[in-house]
Amino acid sequence: MPLIKQVLRLILLAITTYIAVKTTTFGWNSWSGSYQGGGSEETARDLRAHVTRLAGEIGQRDIFRNNAPGLKAAEEYIIFRLKSYGYKVEIQKYRAAGTTARNITAVRTGARKPDETVLVGAHYDTFENPGADDNASGVAGMLTLARLMAGTRPARTLKFIAFANEEPPFFRTDYMGSAVWAKAAAARKEKIKGAVILEMIGYFSERPLSQKYPPLIGPFRPNKGNFIAQVSDFASRGLAGTLDREFKKNSTLPLLTIVLPSVIPGVDYSDHRNFWKTGCPAVMFTDTAFYRNPNYHKSSDTPATLNYGYMAGLIAGLEPALTALADGK
Repeated sequence: MPLIKQVLRLILLAITTYIAVKTTTFGWNSWSGSYQGGGSEETARDLRAHVTRLAGEIGQRDIFRNNAPGLKAAEEYIIFRLKSYGYKVEIQKYRAAGTTARNITAVRTGARKPDETVLVGAHYDTFENPGADDNASGVAGMLTLARLMAGTRPARTLKFIAFANEEPPFFRTDYMGSAVWAKAAAARKEKIKGAVILEMIGYFSERPLSQKYPPLIGPFRPNKGNFIAQVSDFASRGLAGTLDREFKKNSTLPLLTIVLPSVIPGVDYSDHRNFWKTGCPAVMFTDTAFYRNPNYHKSSDTPATLNYGYMAGLIAGLEPALTALADGK
């Protein structure tokens, strides 16, 4: 009997622990604010047009499918748009999976500190799906920011980059486009003051309990997926703080800035991880991907599922934040 009681106690403890941990994967804060609007309608239309072209008309974008027509069409579209805004465009080619992958970089040389760089990046490939949120939304954000900032002459050099091969089977390998780009930047000793990665920025929900988190992160966090998250590691917290302050001065879209170690699932799940590896400050702006969006890596990740008004609110905050970073001390 004593042995049976001990086993029952252990089972009860295991069940209780599981339930306790599970409850921390949901946001507990049900009183957090919502987006109050204010983003530009022109910006919302611009974002929708980019996502529609990339995910609605071009569709799947990877180097494996039928000689990669989708990826090539996406490359051509991104290059055309960036050039139409007046940027000098650079193509970085490298070999991956027996073919040629391309990173696309638009450059606006700084007026007073041209040797220092602020960059905005987003990957343009997909994982066997239309990829509206993942990651046509990020590319759309990058292109829209490039358009809005095209007429500026910041102190530091601005770079807008579309990265290849973020998705499996390349993720966490040296064949990620951002890994190739970051290593090349390190080799030429480029002074990167901040890398801002846009990774899935278009899915929002005002439904209670629509937002999940890694274990132990949920308490006191919003339980509605109606905010944008800025994810940073400890080494990049200064960059994250600067962007957070400037963003909140200019947008009503709720911004949740989280500084966490990269071992927590999801924290390094995009191109910013490769800048962390080379010692550059970098952050990811994200709608939190699979912690919120039920369409993650599915055929249902289509342009109609995104909220372009909320995305416009993100741009309204991020543009002045990037301007402050590019012109700052």
